[in-house]
Amino acid sequence: MKKLLFIILLLPFFVLAQDDLLNELEAGVEVDNTVSSAFKGLKIVNFESTKLAGGKDLFFIVSHRFGTVKNGFDDFFGLDNAVTQLKFIYGITDGINIGVARSSFQKKYGIHAKYRLLQQEKDGFPFTIVGYNLVTINTALDKDLLPNLEFSDRVNYVNQILISRKFSEDFSFLIAPTHVHENLATRSFVEISDTEFENYDEENNQFAIGVGGRYKLTKRWSLNMDYGIHLNRNSNSIFKNPLSIGVDLETGGHVFQMHFTNAQAMFEDGFIVQGQGDWGDGDFFFGFNLSRVF
Repeated sequence: MKKLLFIILLLPFFVLAQDDLLNELEAGVEVDNTVSSAFKGLKIVNFESTKLAGGKDLFFIVSHRFGTVKNGFDDFFGLDNAVTQLKFIYGITDGINIGVARSSFQKKYGIHAKYRLLQQEKDGFPFTIVGYNLVTINTALDKDLLPNLEFSDRVNYVNQILISRKFSEDFSFLIAPTHVHENLATRSFVEISDTEFENYDEENNQFAIGVGGRYKLTKRWSLNMDYGIHLNRNSNSIFKNPLSIGVDLETGGHVFQMHFTNAQAMFEDGFIVQGQGDWGDGDFFFGFNLSRVF
């Protein structure tokens, strides 16, 4: 009886000691409050997402855009006029990526850097912010048609800040202020008569705002959309703002993206500045992005 009473009297001290020990152990554990997976793909559709390749990961991405579906069976809904982009992306660290790509559209080459500046946190900083810089070289420009063409005329630059927020497990949203510098500005040819045309050039420095989002439909499927608002497009331009709608399919850690878009080009200076299709006329393109990680 005396032993039992002694144990009962000491019990509160054992409980307090246990609590102190647990508190010390928890104090030594670093809690990760960052919010991840706002987007599953490196791109939303056309615009970059705030997702980056992991450190030491190598991505190989095949992006395909068929021709316009507007012509129907004449070119089998665009299958006869497809363009392809091949891209390699390497994660130097979890927060820094570099990439190289080649597109059959305008035989254009590109090199880019993508880097995380800030990460969204639970009950902390509300956004993920990523920087993106791209340089492209248009090798399709013909010196026979442009006798004064210099190498610098083939080069364009793109600078973006990607700002995203994951509002819930199902919904993420992104906004992308964008600057495009074209050394040789995009030109629109406007028909005045059967034999007369007028030329209208864009400014060398152009500005746009990209917006995009992802809504998770099921465990594997999500609905994605992005849109680019060209802020200083020439009022006589024949080109349109890019609107793209698609779905992501997650398969064993990989993401397969299928979509429709009114811009066949896949580099930012292409689809933002030179979106040639018009959704209202049924002039848009089917495409997909397929990635493989090594």
